[in-house]
Amino acid sequence: MSTYSPNEIMTIAASRLLTNDDVCFVGIGAPSAACNLARLTHSPKITLIYESGTLSTRPTVLPLSIGDGELCDTALTTVSVPEMFRYWLQGGRITVGFLGGAQIDRFANLNTTVVGPYDQPKVRLPGGGGAPEIAIHCGQIFIIMAMGQRAFMDKLPFITSLGHGTGKGSREALGVKTRGPTRLITDLCVFEPDADTSELTVTSIHPGVTRDQIQANCGWPVKFAASTVETPAPSELELTVLRDLQARTKAAHAA
Repeated sequence: MSTYSPNEIMTIAASRLLTNDDVCFVGIGAPSAACNLARLTHSPKITLIYESGTLSTRPTVLPLSIGDGELCDTALTTVSVPEMFRYWLQGGRITVGFLGGAQIDRFANLNTTVVGPYDQPKVRLPGGGGAPEIAIHCGQIFIIMAMGQRAFMDKLPFITSLGHGTGKGSREALGVKTRGPTRLITDLCVFEPDADTSELTVTSIHPGVTRDQIQANCGWPVKFAASTVETPAPSELELTVLRDLQARTKAAHAA
């Protein structure tokens, strides 16, 4: 059996959620790696959209930012940012938003704004960009993040992007009609919102990972589904394609 890193199984498990029929709004970083791995393996017809307005882009290397020329060069077309958000996103034409974040809470709300108090933060983060709009207008949201006590918090200092608010019904109370986060893929396990409470609940544990490890890396008491399963290990094809993509990216950005 092939050896693989926690980051590799996280990326691969995330990529498996995507299909040929998806129109996916892609975040930079881990979301981009997962989405392009899906495109290069089981979902070659997936439509990938980036915030800069690139439609059906097919990058050969992973972009450094939404302004990376690789996205425009390999896109079917590029539209203006106002058109991207007003027509495509707010128009309900995007099935999946794929996001990451600096911090997350048990209801899948994301913080990408500050660490610590807003008025006197320990760290000022990059901010929301288009993520707050993506979080409420895409049909559903997948989130990919590595676990750790500083990232998985009982209470966020700031909510940048809405998940399930304070629990079941919070989105609907705000007039939001989309499903919100349906999967949180981490380097240790996969979470899904509980049907009754919308609290993130572990439904799949990666091979070799224990429940104690998951709890040790989470800032709230973790709930496990009664039917928790083991995440299928990465295949040789998935690992090969992912590693080739990352090697090409490293070489291109080092030039």
